Amino acid sequence: MEEEIRSILNDNNTASDNVDDIKKEIKIIPTTEQPIAQPKPKRKVIAYASLCLISAVIGGLTTAASFPYIYPTNASPLPQTANSSFTQVSNPTASETNFPVAQIAKNVGPAVVGVSNFQSGRSFSGSSSLQEAGSGSGFIIDAAKGYIATNNHVVEGAQKLTVSLSDGRNLDAKVIGADPRTDLAVLQISDTKNLTAVKLGDSSKVEVGEPVVAIGNPGGNEFARSVTTGVISATNRSLNLQGEASYNLIQTDAAINPGNSGGPLVNYLGQVIGINSAKYAETGFEGMGFSIPISDAMPTLQQLITSGVAKHPALLVSTDDQYNTYAKDNNKPQGAYISSVTVNGPAAKAGLKKGDVITKINAGAVQNSSDLIRELYKNKVGDKVTITYIRDGQTKQVEVTLGEISST
Repeated sequence: MEEEIRSILNDNNTASDNVDDIKKEIKIIPTTEQPIAQPKPKRKVIAYASLCLISAVIGGLTTAASFPYIYPTNASPLPQTANSSFTQVSNPTASETNFPVAQIAKNVGPAVVGVSNFQSGRSFSGSSSLQEAGSGSGFIIDAAKGYIATNNHVVEGAQKLTVSLSDGRNLDAKVIGADPRTDLAVLQISDTKNLTAVKLGDSSKVEVGEPVVAIGNPGGNEFARSVTTGVISATNRSLNLQGEASYNLIQTDAAINPGNSGGPLVNYLGQVIGINSAKYAETGFEGMGFSIPISDAMPTLQQLITSGVAKHPALLVSTDDQYNTYAKDNNKPQGAYISSVTVNGPAAKAGLKKGDVITKINAGAVQNSSDLIRELYKNKVGDKVTITYIRDGQTKQVEVTLGEISST
């Protein structure tokens, strides 16, 4: 299976080296030192060259051995199938009134779970055994079938997973499917007695300034279902992180901390509009958390439930963002520099070559590898797209029929 894009995303304990195609570096800071992620300069997140990008496993996976890593937006309506038991409320009627925070916590809290990730480790006696490597959050999206949505980085590398419910039950969970490219995963528990599922909102309709509530397990089960409040600070934010680079993210000032990853971001109608995944944690900056929009996440979650894998559109090229430093120093256009092309892949068949610099997919600007992913993921496998690229100083265009890559 060809990897579309390579990025370096370190996780001291659970993150496997799923992608190694792009030769770009992300500075990693230990969680205890507040891991920081470098937002993409062009997207207005933080344009200070001195700031670093927190790859915070916001969510995920913290304990004494906290993990130092953490993450297109199509804004399309949530898919609903005839036998789907997801509950979607995207068009509340005028008779519905806003929930106070206390009511949101009461209604949504029971659907929020803690996720504990166990991996092999050495005990003080020197024997090998499964130990809790970290913990994160999740939320129930299908009570009848026991499906739980969370982040891939919360479950990555786990040899055993347990889920803690609001009623005190601790249950074993299995991974139905996980996708590093979108940082999403679906778990399932077999005991579905008295489960509560969340209601799903429409994240394409959120507005800056809209009040929101974040619920999760910062620091593990000791602080289970902690509730924080804030507003939507911005939309369409970008982070150059594996998984999160696939989305235009929701930015919020509701407190998001290590252990919150995989938990829900909820609007004042009690609807989930995002999956909390990352935070910016540079000294002097506060209240900058990021969530995957739920409307963009659901198609992938549905694929994971249906087939256990997620399929994504692909050019089947590798890119190298080191080009952009050269381009800046030499007053050349920014873009996604093609470092290799898969033989007989979609890009190769269209005539794209090593050394070409992609600057647009259809009308969407591409200035680096993360932009390339986001613009590609706005399309489907088999779609025809127009690629604008630079070769030998000349701007050219070519039509490409997108291929496929999957999460396995």
